[in-house]
Amino acid sequence: MQASDTTFSSKQYGFRATLARQPLIVLALAVACLPMALIGTLVMPIGPMYWDHYIYLDAANRIFDGQIPSIDFFAPVGGLGYHLFAGWLYLFPNGHALLLSSWSMMTVTVPLMALVVRDVQKQSPAISYALLLPFLFFSLLPFNTGEFYPYPGSDGFGIYNRQICQLLYVLAAALVFARSWQILAAITALSMLALLFTKVTGVAAGGVLCLMAFLAGRLPLRAALVAATVFLVTIGLLEIASGVVSAYAADILSLVLINDDSLLPRLLQAASINFGVMLGCGILALVLFFNEFAPFLEKVRAFAAKPGFASLGDVANQSFFWLASFVVAGLLFESQNTGSQAFIFLWPLLLAILLESYRRKGPSAAFAVIAVVASGVALAPAITIAQKAARAWIGAVNTAPLENRHLKGMGAVGVRDIVSLRAERLHTHYVDYRATYEALATAGEFPSFLLHSDMDFQALWLQTVDGAISAIGNYETANKIRFETIMTIDFTNPFPWLMDRHAPKHIAIGADPYRAVPPPDQRMRDSVGSVDLALYPTCPPTAARLKLLKLYQPALAAGHRRITLTPCFDAFVRNGLAARP
Repeated sequence: MQASDTTFSSKQYGFRATLARQPLIVLALAVACLPMALIGTLVMPIGPMYWDHYIYLDAANRIFDGQIPSIDFFAPVGGLGYHLFAGWLYLFPNGHALLLSSWSMMTVTVPLMALVVRDVQKQSPAISYALLLPFLFFSLLPFNTGEFYPYPGSDGFGIYNRQICQLLYVLAAALVFARSWQILAAITALSMLALLFTKVTGVAAGGVLCLMAFLAGRLPLRAALVAATVFLVTIGLLEIASGVVSAYAADILSLVLINDDSLLPRLLQAASINFGVMLGCGILALVLFFNEFAPFLEKVRAFAAKPGFASLGDVANQSFFWLASFVVAGLLFESQNTGSQAFIFLWPLLLAILLESYRRKGPSAAFAVIAVVASGVALAPAITIAQKAARAWIGAVNTAPLENRHLKGMGAVGVRDIVSLRAERLHTHYVDYRATYEALATAGEFPSFLLHSDMDFQALWLQTVDGAISAIGNYETANKIRFETIMTIDFTNPFPWLMDRHAPKHIAIGADPYRAVPPPDQRMRDSVGSVDLALYPTCPPTAARLKLLKLYQPALAAGHRRITLTPCFDAFVRNGLAARP
């Protein structure tokens, strides 16, 4: 017995020692556990702007129909996230859409992070763990760093922004710590491609990081040339094969024309939202500048005496310049966001600053100051996300699953009793006093300033969608017809996915009429005019819905008749639909 215990202890110690030396095993184990949460449909607590992630269901349904983002429908972001989600939905049809959409980018980030870890662990397994564990933390917890709503719930919005931040984290880790120029070239090229086809502002932020690394000599010229060649050749091949690049560029131009606000107010807003990070980085940059001023001045003099690329790299390769460039990249990206995991990609740089400061200063007062400030900056987003996850999931014990018949996994949400009661009361109010809310909408006002964040709105919207699907089925049976193409005059359109039907082409996905719906062209008008069923939600009428109705109604006027489908949905039914045999 004693010998057996000794043998078991030795094996256990050997496994722990292997884990300590092989962080890739931890990465593989984490990824291997994901299917356990996706085989069934977990119930997620409903949260603010929860309907944002239903866009992915609409996109996946269109992709399964053969539609291509930017070519067959207008999209506010790149198509990579939609394609990855569609692939994960195909593999895990019962997985919750929020988890699928949040984790699908790991298809890209995990292999790239594995390359970083493999290279860094040759230098130090401890450093590779220090990079890997935060990456897993931010990737696995689908929450944003910003506090947008006071009540706890799931962050169903800002998903592609979170994915961009995770891609930037991998890119930053490689630029700061990777030593192999081949790995640097591969990660730079693939990260920048993923950033571009996820959200264009992501590639702008990534470009700032790459430029800093190149100027500082961390991204060698040959690695930069190889990465740029792969990046450009891939874009060229995609354009030749499908025309998706030029179509995506046209969508971006349309967004720029729609959102004509100047950049400065958005930058100030991003800085104010992330004031704690800005303040910490500002203090840290000043401390680093004064600590490194003497050697920096020497390098400036050397460059002035003998200008050259090598001496320029010595001047640029300063901790405070690195920190400034990372902050600029983060501000540039966050200026266009509502929610994200803001500035999580600072951690690889902060880790490098801590290690270099300790190497130079040892356990000194200067190092202590740097360590305290850097730790504060690094821990802030992690603490926020951990707190939001804990509040949402612990608070979920006070929720009950939303009752529904037709919502598939979309209806797997937990709602508090008080929210359900409020939704029920408001439903009656919206129906009985519809004229009042139409007057508000006509005046350009919403019933609540944060209406789309209100959880009662999100819960009621799901319930009314469930009722509308029942009414559509009854109407089809009574009239012996079938609606093959269905659209909504609303922000999101899950009906085709829920009913195994089709969405019309050339209609914007994620239809925010103030930010993400271009002026109608002939293709859009023809597509709307040929749709079998257009659904207009009225609980309540809102300024956004009214704006969309004014946009689409001219194309519906001639060939459709308007009916009251349910107390909360009007419908435009195409004339002349053939009866089913």
